[in-house]
Amino acid sequence: MRVELQALRRRMEKRGVDGCLIMTDDFHGSEYVGGYFKSREYISGFTGSAGTLVVLKEEAGLWTDGRYFLQARQQLKDSGIVLYPMGEPGVLTVEEFLCEKMKAGQTLAFDGRCVMASYARKIRSALSRQGTDVCGDWDLPGEVWENRPALSCQKVWQLEKKYAGRTVGEKLKDIRSFMKEQKTAWFLSASLEDICWTLNVRGNDVECTPVVLSYLLVGESRVIWYVQRKAVCAQIEKDLEKDGIEIKEYGQVFSDVSRLPAGSSLLCDSGRVNEALWSCIPERVMVVDKKNPTELLKAVKNPVEVENERIAHRKDGVAVTKFIHWVKKKAAGKTVTERSAADRLERYREEQENYVGPSFAPIMAYKEHGAIVHYSAGEQSDASLSGDGFLLSDTGGHYLEGTTDITRTIALGKIGREEKELYTAVLRGHIQLADVRFLKGCTGGNLDVLARAPLWEKGYDYNHGTGHGVGYLLSVHEGPNSFRYRSSAKKGADCVLEEGMITSNEPGVYLEGRFGIRLENLMVCKKDGENDHGNFLRMEPLTMVPFDREAILPEQMTEKELSWLNRYHQKVYDALAPYLSEEEKEWLRKETAPFS
Repeated sequence: MRVELQALRRRMEKRGVDGCLIMTDDFHGSEYVGGYFKSREYISGFTGSAGTLVVLKEEAGLWTDGRYFLQARQQLKDSGIVLYPMGEPGVLTVEEFLCEKMKAGQTLAFDGRCVMASYARKIRSALSRQGTDVCGDWDLPGEVWENRPALSCQKVWQLEKKYAGRTVGEKLKDIRSFMKEQKTAWFLSASLEDICWTLNVRGNDVECTPVVLSYLLVGESRVIWYVQRKAVCAQIEKDLEKDGIEIKEYGQVFSDVSRLPAGSSLLCDSGRVNEALWSCIPERVMVVDKKNPTELLKAVKNPVEVENERIAHRKDGVAVTKFIHWVKKKAAGKTVTERSAADRLERYREEQENYVGPSFAPIMAYKEHGAIVHYSAGEQSDASLSGDGFLLSDTGGHYLEGTTDITRTIALGKIGREEKELYTAVLRGHIQLADVRFLKGCTGGNLDVLARAPLWEKGYDYNHGTGHGVGYLLSVHEGPNSFRYRSSAKKGADCVLEEGMITSNEPGVYLEGRFGIRLENLMVCKKDGENDHGNFLRMEPLTMVPFDREAILPEQMTEKELSWLNRYHQKVYDALAPYLSEEEKEWLRKETAPFS
């Protein structure tokens, strides 16, 4: 059993607490969080980016989604914590578990700053019916966490209009227009990506996500940005003042919200504001609990952002294509491991102009490691790329021109017939989704089946969504757009796809203990004509990297699929060839030659 878990239980006993709920969230409900907020990881040892931990006196459970089942089983071994694979038949939800295990008169504690208001309300409602008390005022893991990292306070920097496409004033005008429609005088935002998008600022308070820890309060005539002031230089403060933005200290948002005028109205998303801040809203303030208007505004990329993204993906394509050539042709016979291969790819990206940094921790997974959807190579697991088999490479980068996310499964040495058949099936699903023409009004949930159909025909599936939205130099995972067929998905399945949205296309298949295959491009939604039946849309691939010719069985593909693949490969060659060496260019020419 983990000593950290034992220490937490001793603190719970001292406090008179019977259960402790530990989320993965920071104060802002972010997907990825800084070191200060990794309490769940500290107590459990599970390093995945999603999960909820419940600790009781005699037992503990961790809930996570299908991306992390294999990883969680390995990391929770001998920890004293039971894995509850979310969504699987017969598996209790967190709320069901708490209601079953906790009794009247007992107390469940959590840190209300790190639990979103809507979820806290759900937990309170479930437990209050049976007389269990809920206290959201205690950070119990923080009380036992020795050498806890400090709260990040990195320098803020501005994103110029030539990259952002729109000014702060223009964005605030759109927000206020939505506020007027909702008849609200104030809008409170705690979403880091939304705030940075609104103010055209970026930072480094979350690893691989260039955001700034802050809150934003927008009024009809004033705007207040709550941020660690020492992170903001005088010039940025002066520039923001021109748009009527006042800067206050990060923690002052709690007292300011508590003093909102009685009878006023506040637009606020309880799913993106923490319980501690939500509880500060005065009772006589009317709350309009709706999704942040900025979520959709930032998801629909403007023409400048879209054109910049094409540039970013061309640069990224050069880096990844150089890497694939190197790992297939140059790495043989050398001591290359998963981690050293990831470092090599990062160096290729660093050679590109306006490169900012990785958009997420690299997934470089050889052979059986590829079956772990979000595998991360450690010192003990760092496999040598020797012999035959698949290398699954899922990486991405931030450039001033935008954010990339690409997965290629690379054949090293010989691969068998089964690997080729499954690679081809995954590629067929990828192409069917990439080549779709659809009427405006379709959601990602309507189209997800296209990517899965070739695998379903063979009796296979994958336990993750087919695609997610991607931010512009923000989070690599951005709602509300996605491709998910399950109606129970938390976000994105019901979002209507619109022109300018950028979404990933990443079907896959994973055979535990053997190998994994995933093929991912980013695509931008574009107009494709109008007639009596309505407005049609299509997807344009942004990612410019070839698929592995050695793993494709063209005889198992339709004429339409091969036509798309040939057109795509020609586009890749034309985009990248001018930036490659003669040797790389010749290799790419052969790799992208048309299939007949």
